[in-house]
Amino acid sequence: MPKTSDHYLKYMREHAAEFITVRQTIHENPELGFEEHATSALVAERLQRWGYKVERNIGGTGLVGQIKRGSGTRSVGIRADMDALPIEEKTGLAYSSKRPGIMHACGHDGHTAMLLGAAKYLAQEGDFSGTLNLIFQPAEEGMGGAVRMIDEGLFDKYPCDSIYAMHNMPGRRQGDLVFREGSAMASSDYATVTIHGVGGHGALPHFTKDPVVAAASIIMALQTIVSRNADPQEMGIVTVGAIHGGKANNVIPQTVTMEISVRALTREMRVMLEQRLRSIVIGQAESFGVRAEIDYRKGYAVLVNTPEETEFARGIGRALVGDAHVEPQGPAVTGSEDFAFMLEKRPGSYLLIGNGRDQEHGACNVHNPAYDFNDGNLPIGAAYWALLAETYLV
Repeated sequence: MPKTSDHYLKYMREHAAEFITVRQTIHENPELGFEEHATSALVAERLQRWGYKVERNIGGTGLVGQIKRGSGTRSVGIRADMDALPIEEKTGLAYSSKRPGIMHACGHDGHTAMLLGAAKYLAQEGDFSGTLNLIFQPAEEGMGGAVRMIDEGLFDKYPCDSIYAMHNMPGRRQGDLVFREGSAMASSDYATVTIHGVGGHGALPHFTKDPVVAAASIIMALQTIVSRNADPQEMGIVTVGAIHGGKANNVIPQTVTMEISVRALTREMRVMLEQRLRSIVIGQAESFGVRAEIDYRKGYAVLVNTPEETEFARGIGRALVGDAHVEPQGPAVTGSEDFAFMLEKRPGSYLLIGNGRDQEHGACNVHNPAYDFNDGNLPIGAAYWALLAETYLV
């Protein structure tokens, strides 16, 4: 008899207490990127207990659990991130972080627990034919754990015909699923601009080349990139988040340093933003008789969900929770995610699950000291992965 969506949800709800405990244990013991030793060990122990072939230390503290069934030739990868953030927790929860200055403020504890819930079901009751690769990734939070796993042979050792990942989204109704074909999350690049002038006494500005005035002009000019060089219907962001120069009101400093964040939702926009930033900074500096030094660093790529895989993922969502709880083409997100690098190597899709809105538990935004993952999502997220895996590996 074919399985219904209720079959998956019923199983996960019956086992929810186990994975709530797992989630809250991970929450109590958060670990920063590439330091997820205890979390990785916890995940590996359970996967091995359930019969998965486990390889640890891929990309530092990353690991993959693999299970093969039948004669099917298809393979699928599902990824969860494991790292925490350098934030002091202020939730007051009974399972608050035991480590000062570190907390799970982005829900990676929940992502890991959801995938473990699916892993148990698929090992014990899964009906599929093919290869299932469960990828537990370290260091998503700005440290490029995905790139390191790829560089260390992730997809060479564990080929995946397609890959999928999920992230919680505060502000959305708990348990709703949000999909988006195409560019779904922004690239994130960084520039440090140092303006070298000639310092001197504030009473004798004509003997100086003032880097502060030059920096002020550069900051204003940079705002014209998005307003005048970018298509108004496309997203681009240039943010000067920090400026450092001088210590006294009567001293013109020798140098000024600016820290800049650059984001885009298309690869073409990303290239244009960098080109215009470089041109404006150099040109403005020359006009003030100072010299600009630019350290431009590429961060995370644009996350692009492929059409066929996203339509497949939508179908799983509709089958599990119904049309009323699925947004088929949600808005793009201007945050960044290093699952983008995996999607550059394999087709796939990244979806969101609502963490709560208004006064619901889980409505507090991520990267906030008061944030907590909504445990009500554990059965839904785990059931989603179980249904996706069984459907893909028919």
